[in-house]
Amino acid sequence: MAELGAVGHSHAFGSSIGGSGFRRPKSMDLLLKRALDVVASLSVLILLMPALLLIAILVRLESPGSPIFSQLRWGMNGKKIRIYKFRSMRADLCDSSGVAQTVKDDPRITRLGAFLRKSNLDELPQLFNVLIGDMSLVGPRCHAIGMLAGGMLYEELVPTYHQRHKMRPGLTGLAQMRGLRGPTDKVSKAKARVHADLHYVENFSFILDLKIIFGTIWSELKGGKGF
Repeated sequence: MAELGAVGHSHAFGSSIGGSGFRRPKSMDLLLKRALDVVASLSVLILLMPALLLIAILVRLESPGSPIFSQLRWGMNGKKIRIYKFRSMRADLCDSSGVAQTVKDDPRITRLGAFLRKSNLDELPQLFNVLIGDMSLVGPRCHAIGMLAGGMLYEELVPTYHQRHKMRPGLTGLAQMRGLRGPTDKVSKAKARVHADLHYVENFSFILDLKIIFGTIWSELKGGKGF
């Protein structure tokens, strides 16, 4: 997996995340954000528990292996977190590193997995990540460690990349609401996604979170773009 050396990478991360170019979010906005995360994630998990169990059973019936897929990704302030999703690929072909990105008509994806990804139902287990505080409903999408964009590490592509980790990663974010989803095989698309994340971090407010949540819901109602 493509990663920088432990010492050098840690120093570089600390320098970039500690930059002074971003204002500190207001305490009340952060308090409201966390309160919404806890109430919403817990409520949805309880409400959808039968559906979650059904999806897990169907995933297991379609192909051998655990119905849950886990992966290490970047969390807030450079912490590495383990996120959970419904498995959408054959267990023997899953890439736990996340370096091999999904492409259109990816042969690794199962029939049920294609539906789960298209509808974003594969992301539902991440509500548990939100509940325990590793993630938020809204924030920069958490990337796999060593994830490539246009054949380059994100850190190399955008020098201020790690500034996006000043906030908890989110189930959705400004980039996703703007339609910047899918594989980042093109440098321009990858940069646009990161710049949207940085704009969110710099301009965060609870009101902005609400706008992104409703904007995402509206976007999904018009037809999800995941695959």
